[in-house]
Amino acid sequence: MTDLNEATSSQEGIQAASHRVVSIDIFRGLTMAVMIFVNALSDVRGLPWWTHHAPAEVDVMTYVDMVFPFFLFAVGLSMPLSIVQRLKRNPSLPALWLHVVFRSLALLVLGLILANAEKADRVRLGMSGSTWALLALISAGLFLNIYPKSERYKGLFRTLKFLGLMGLVILLALFRRTTSDGGSEWLDDSYPEILGLIGYSYFAVALLYIPTRRWKWSPLVWFALLITFCALATARLVPLPGNLPFYFWPFDNGAMACIIMAGVVTISIFMRPDRSFEARRDLPIAVGFGLLMLAAGRVLVPLGISKIRATPTWCLYSIGASVLLFALLYWICDVKRKTGWAFFVRPAGSNTLTTYLLPDLWIYLFAALGITYLDTHLNAGWPGVVKTVAFTVLILALAGALTRAKVRLQL
Repeated sequence: MTDLNEATSSQEGIQAASHRVVSIDIFRGLTMAVMIFVNALSDVRGLPWWTHHAPAEVDVMTYVDMVFPFFLFAVGLSMPLSIVQRLKRNPSLPALWLHVVFRSLALLVLGLILANAEKADRVRLGMSGSTWALLALISAGLFLNIYPKSERYKGLFRTLKFLGLMGLVILLALFRRTTSDGGSEWLDDSYPEILGLIGYSYFAVALLYIPTRRWKWSPLVWFALLITFCALATARLVPLPGNLPFYFWPFDNGAMACIIMAGVVTISIFMRPDRSFEARRDLPIAVGFGLLMLAAGRVLVPLGISKIRATPTWCLYSIGASVLLFALLYWICDVKRKTGWAFFVRPAGSNTLTTYLLPDLWIYLFAALGITYLDTHLNAGWPGVVKTVAFTVLILALAGALTRAKVRLQL
């Protein structure tokens, strides 16, 4: 999730790859803000249909259905940049693959914590699911936090990381849930939540991109194959691998992987072989790519439009919108250097994993303390919308404060 941090900043449209692409952070920050808002808004009653996910049986998509694809697209934007920087620090391919596997597994574990919090058996576990999840996320935070470089406190920071890892292992080992037949089982891995899906999809794209990263056109070829597979699978012209779990087939029907690969294609349009960036020449190409995706999505409408069914039109419409928004942000933020307007969302984009977990930490903390007022009040109509906006602003403010305090979770 936070592998987007080694990128580049612009100067007269040409950027050196040792700096940050500011527009990626702002793109992620805006996506995070909308994600926090729509997740909180899902509990508000009495709102128009387009403020929620579209039902699976209806061929339509709302803006809510585009938030997850935007996040996947951001993962793809960062992948080539982070791989370049990681190989620059350590040119070992085994070390790179070890990092990819660790990141994917870490996202899966975090996703499983979030997915199983409400399934915990209080009697067998000895605590509520909210308390368990709160402690598990805090332990994960202690382990994943990027501590300041300090000889004086090096021992303390190592101890905190060790305690976080041990706490996480113990809490995962303790977890128990009750099955439908009254038995006791461990974690339910049938749905690993959004973070787990990102982890699987990130790993799937890495399998394709890393071995072929030196070939300029390889991302576009892989993207074309993935979207074709998605279309054929949706049309039931090619069989999916049964009901195999994600850890056997992380590509699923190709939808999530193709959205990440579209991000790789987009950033590759700008990135030259010497890792410099030429904005003025390549922006029209990126805009053309985005418009082409929208047109291709329109052609595939007969296959359906649905996030739940992961149809190719949903992918292509989301990709087209993502490409056009990123191109606009790139022009404004990296070429024209106008970034002050994004001051409130930028920390969420540069400290993404921390920001993503903050709403869950908030919910689990209040549930563990038995505070239910916000759950039972202002849950309908415009008062609910106002409460959701206030919650979103609060989380973004907390993300900014934690970023300034050097609290940064990174995989």
